[in-house]
Amino acid sequence: VQLQASGGGLVQPGGSLRLSCTGVGAPLSFYAIGWFRQTPGKEREGVSVISNSDGETYYVASVKGRFTISRDNAKNTVYLQMNSLKPEDTAVYYCAADPLYRAVLAGPLGLRHWGRGTQVTVSS
Repeated sequence: VQLQASGGGLVQPGGSLRLSCTGVGAPLSFYAIGWFRQTPGKEREGVSVISNSDGETYYVASVKGRFTISRDNAKNTVYLQMNSLKPEDTAVYYCAADPLYRAVLAGPLGLRHWGRGTQVTVSS
């Protein structure tokens, strides 16, 4: 599957953005999908994951209550709704897919499919 990430941009603190990860070539329902982010000089960090079986979700502590991950299988897309954005959310955001939920939960190493990043900048 090929992944296409979009939806990044410049937003003021407290604002919202919705990122999209669209699959091409295979149903995303076959995959657990994770959103990761990276800033210069730092390792890629897992932000949120949604399973491909029971809809279980995971959020890193710093985004709990502000971000929501969801699927629209009809559109073959996974979304990351980001509310109450903070300057520390500034990063390049990537989506990744793997058939195994636990593989995505474990982190970015070894994941099979990645989309190109989309830049999110939170600044006044």
